[in-house]
Amino acid sequence: MRTVNPSRRGIRRLLPAVTGAALVIFMALLPLLNLSVPGILPTPTYMPGTLALLSLCMVFAALALSYNLLLGSAGMLSFGHALYFGAGAYGLGIALEHFGVPLWPGVFVALLGGMVIALATGAVSMRVSGIPFAMVTLAFAQAGSVLVRRNSRVTGGEEGLGLNTDQVPDFLIGVVNTRNLYWLTLAVLVIVYLVTLWVDTSRLGHLARATRENEQRVRVLGLQPYRVKLVVFVIAAVLASLAGVAYMLLQSGTVPRAVSADLTITILVMVVLGGVGFRWGAIVGGVLYTLLDQRLTVLAGSEAIAALPDVLRVPLSEPLFILGVLFILVVMFLPGGIAGTIDAAVRRRRGEKVRGSLASLDEAGDAVDAPMEVRA
Repeated sequence: MRTVNPSRRGIRRLLPAVTGAALVIFMALLPLLNLSVPGILPTPTYMPGTLALLSLCMVFAALALSYNLLLGSAGMLSFGHALYFGAGAYGLGIALEHFGVPLWPGVFVALLGGMVIALATGAVSMRVSGIPFAMVTLAFAQAGSVLVRRNSRVTGGEEGLGLNTDQVPDFLIGVVNTRNLYWLTLAVLVIVYLVTLWVDTSRLGHLARATRENEQRVRVLGLQPYRVKLVVFVIAAVLASLAGVAYMLLQSGTVPRAVSADLTITILVMVVLGGVGFRWGAIVGGVLYTLLDQRLTVLAGSEAIAALPDVLRVPLSEPLFILGVLFILVVMFLPGGIAGTIDAAVRRRRGEKVRGSLASLDEAGDAVDAPMEVRA
């Protein structure tokens, strides 16, 4: 029987961590490199345009990660997750504009506000599950959107809320400091990933998955699934608020769409596109969707599209149409998303190797057991 070398097993366990660390180091060095990806990135990687686009990708990747914690780990389908993203963005803007606090205390106020809102809304939403839970979270998101749009003195109303740069350090202001904002959003993405990793591998994550599979069994064991789901809900909301803080700094402002249910649907599409339940899939989905959303807008206004016949020009000039078709294709042909499809292929390949090894062992055993012919 074949045994696995312990050192090889340790290397396999460390491989994801080493790969992730190498990727983070590469991303951190990207603003110092002169790399070009025609058709995907608008300029070389050291220029502000590309750095701003990549920063936006990382913000939405962090947001998708927080939603994946809610949907993939705990199995809670929420239509109001953008409420906490907006709480982080608007919370920081209000703290800087109306309270006059410096940046870092303002970040703390924004995260604290997101946590308080999550506790209040989550405590009510958790009383139901399934579709009713989704509808209750949608109602809270709609209420938050109305409050943001109607309180123009505080939130800026339909025009949105700008960032008060008087309370922000100079190294985070202006196009010339886009590199610093890029590193800040990268740090936010790493923090969100590490927190989701910790939750998934902790006892809380195991309980959340058990509750997702069979809540009644968890209750029979004497545990409290309500508290488990509420804690996961609040953690996911605070991580979304952190992504909202990064968005506010990156965009130098925010708009009412940041708290709308429409944004939550977009986040859901990112997670499904990448693969529900896979952390790296949520990152891939967030980055891919944001890149397509930004670059397809440029493609829609290009001369090549304008020269096409109307039957092609009209749909191709609408980025949402192309994104919708892409989502339909993914759901039809890659039901597990990008990460789920790759994971299934890897597992299938490993299974074939195991079956091949077992077949070889069976053949060897048959050869040993076969009677030997003795010739006189």
